[in-house]
Amino acid sequence: MTPGPNPSRILITGATGFVGRWLLPALQTAYPAAALLTPAFDITDELACDAALEAACPDAIVHLAAIAAPSDARRDPARAWAVNLHGALALARATLRHAPQATFLFAGSADCYGATFRRGTALDEDAPLAPQSAYAATKAAADLALGAMVPDGLRLVRARPFNHTGPGQSDAFVVPAFAHQVARIEAHLAQGLQPPELHVGALDPERDLLDVRDVARAYALMLGADLAPGTVLNLASGQPRRVGDILDALLARAGVLATIRTDQTRLRPGDIPRTAGDATRARTLLGWAPVIPWEHTVADVLDDWRHRVTVA
Repeated sequence: MTPGPNPSRILITGATGFVGRWLLPALQTAYPAAALLTPAFDITDELACDAALEAACPDAIVHLAAIAAPSDARRDPARAWAVNLHGALALARATLRHAPQATFLFAGSADCYGATFRRGTALDEDAPLAPQSAYAATKAAADLALGAMVPDGLRLVRARPFNHTGPGQSDAFVVPAFAHQVARIEAHLAQGLQPPELHVGALDPERDLLDVRDVARAYALMLGADLAPGTVLNLASGQPRRVGDILDALLARAGVLATIRTDQTRLRPGDIPRTAGDATRARTLLGWAPVIPWEHTVADVLDDWRHRVTVA
């Protein structure tokens, strides 16, 4: 990694969200002298973006704020477009007006590759974007629209992380959705929460999965690297895992036997059979690779939901 100047004032949008809660300590570790700025403002309001950027005077921005759950974007696509595309553009325009020298890190999504995954190979950053859901379309549009602002002076770097999970994630996502049900089944005898029956979607798809803490570390590294404006980096493990095997691992860890029932409402039309990413560029430019063992991630997600079920 070629080092760049360490940021001294980092503005983070979406800091209270799932990734944000892990990014803040990663930034504190990487840049202990930096001020971490987490103002609350509406990114869909251009005047609010202007005020926030003018007050913060950041030299780095990490844009996490988004409608992040595909199911939420599917239910309210107008809101997803307003936040994920137009909010990102409002923030970028405010950055050019008030902090033009700031590095602007956009947290995109590998979901943008969509139908291109059907090639069956691990995709690098040059793979065509072919989104197949409202969420993926909004993130792809933002990725491309922000890229078009680089000639205007936006010091943009783009991350395309593959699916990532960890403690604190909503059960709108597959791994915590399984872990939540397993934890409730564990507690069934004591609290009567849920009989030994799991409701699931498709179990055969394979997904390239990461621990959120590895993703947060990559974002911190991106801010300190001398990356050319417009750079895109995949963040991926390169090791797809079958969704059903993840469920089996959670059940085995809990020592739970359960009946598995397919819930039609959890099935996604046109679901991609397999996703796999090539993160060679991130290894080359950042020296980054996932380091948290998948078994550790699974254990932490289950423990997180055991705690939530206990205190609920």
